[in-house]
Amino acid sequence: MDYKKAGVDIEAGYKSVELMKKYVKETMRPEVMGGLGGFSGAFSMAAIKDMENPVLLSGTDGVGTKIKLAFILDKHDTIGIDCVAMCVNDVACAGGEPLFFLDYIACGKNEPEKIATIVKGVAEGCKMAGCALVGGETAEHPGLMPEDEYDVAGFSVGVVDEKDLITGKDIKDGDILVGIKSSGVHSNGFSLVRKVFSMTEESLNTYYDSLGATLGETLLTPTRIYVKALKSVKESGIKVKGCSHITGGGFYENIPRMLPDGIRAEVRKDSYEIPPIFKMLKEDGDIAEEMMYNTFNMGVGMVLAVDPADADKTVAAVNAAGEEAFILGKAVSGEKGVTIC
Repeated sequence: MDYKKAGVDIEAGYKSVELMKKYVKETMRPEVMGGLGGFSGAFSMAAIKDMENPVLLSGTDGVGTKIKLAFILDKHDTIGIDCVAMCVNDVACAGGEPLFFLDYIACGKNEPEKIATIVKGVAEGCKMAGCALVGGETAEHPGLMPEDEYDVAGFSVGVVDEKDLITGKDIKDGDILVGIKSSGVHSNGFSLVRKVFSMTEESLNTYYDSLGATLGETLLTPTRIYVKALKSVKESGIKVKGCSHITGGGFYENIPRMLPDGIRAEVRKDSYEIPPIFKMLKEDGDIAEEMMYNTFNMGVGMVLAVDPADADKTVAAVNAAGEEAFILGKAVSGEKGVTIC
């Protein structure tokens, strides 16, 4: 008896590392010290020494049950982008710059090519966010997970000067809410998605004119990474008063997280075009409108609160970074919460 016969293939682990090295290398920043394979990732803090009061930020998350679709379609190249996005968007939400990222992949059986494909997606997400992939872990779990399944999670560390922290405390009546378009369902609400649609290869490979793609392609579209958009807004000299990453819990749970007491968000649902996938979910699943806004991002990946004088400049700055922004609504006096009208 040996470790391989027990279900853990150490040689496959070595091969995975070799295959992923080229992708990891593409994410490097000048601050990264050492190479892949050490016991920890080292990152120099010299680049932030000129900040008045640097504050470290962190975010951790996974991809949730969206990963089930990757299994069915045997498509693993974008799941890593989702994982990075869920973490770095939270760091950016506080006004921070993501510095580095680490991933964790648990699998029933280490298939080096598949693991490398997942990490390729992680590296792509890191490049989009401008952060370095400084390390990670692939854990083989024979007997605990099916051989053809895996889960991926990660965390990011970022930094912001304390004076630039986005806290929401200064949002007041009359401030404008700017929405940034999502790429679709992103990585939340898939437990409901999988109840509405048949999760078979045939169903997911069905093309819909309304979607302009197959159902599977639409649902596996990776989560947008908004780091560069928020950086563009900051570099335009605009003060972002509040920022909300629309994830699990949709509008009703996430927007209030940036609001101070006594301020309510008034969102106009006709201020932008809701992507067809959400209309399909609502109709096919017979889901009430309130539940849709309480579960999904409904086409809005991030919401910024800014002074009315900065609203148009904010939209322009986001658009200049390659995203699509629009005036979503406004902040009004009232009980903290959200009104969809």
